[in-house]
Amino acid sequence: MLEVTILAILQGVAEFLPISSSGHLVIGQHLLGVQEPGMRLDVFLHVGTLLSIVAFYFSTIWRIVRRCEWFYAMKILASAIPAVIVYVCFKDFIDGMFDNSRMVGALLMFTGAILLGTRYLPRGSKDVSLLRALFMGLGQAVALLPGVSRSGMTLACARSGKVDAEKSAEFSFLMSAPLIVGGALLEILKSDAVTEAGEIGWGLTLYGAALSAVVGYFSLKLLVRALKGKWFWVFGPYCIAMGLATLLFIK
Repeated sequence: MLEVTILAILQGVAEFLPISSSGHLVIGQHLLGVQEPGMRLDVFLHVGTLLSIVAFYFSTIWRIVRRCEWFYAMKILASAIPAVIVYVCFKDFIDGMFDNSRMVGALLMFTGAILLGTRYLPRGSKDVSLLRALFMGLGQAVALLPGVSRSGMTLACARSGKVDAEKSAEFSFLMSAPLIVGGALLEILKSDAVTEAGEIGWGLTLYGAALSAVVGYFSLKLLVRALKGKWFWVFGPYCIAMGLATLLFIK
């Protein structure tokens, strides 16, 4: 239960705050010896964070469905294309990066530098156009690398395009939904042993999903508040410090 709790909190916090959930998972595995206890839990932790997105942006999702805002939905789907292409073309390279803690440390520092740079970008009030959605999608593709924050890269891309802070946050997390669903389905297809002995029970699995959903919801609230309050950049020094510590102390 302790292992599931650690993984669920890590998923809920780092999936949304711009500190790279994949990078922190690699660091956690090295420092704490925490390993994912099975594909089932991994899938349901991601389902938990997806539920937190649905809960937080339910009114927006309902508006899109009720008013048939297909162009907005098309922008969400289009933003996923760069990440799909990059993963298909460089899958082995990306997967291999998860075993390279020093590269994770360097990429965390890269994320920190990007976040610090947003402090000096002018704020805008534009909507997310199709072109800006694709640009945010490119940032999402770069974030396939462990140590690069998905939310950090997509929101930095939005800021550089002078997109309104609240609108960019909304789109950034809605655009992650197709990838979360696709990633979960991919993991299911890769495994033909969903009920193998190594899997944890359904009780702990559902507990982990619920915990990641609750933690993820409040992480979303914190990030949106950071964007509105103009202190999004403060996550940058943390990422740089974590990256430097990883380079110095994790072999």
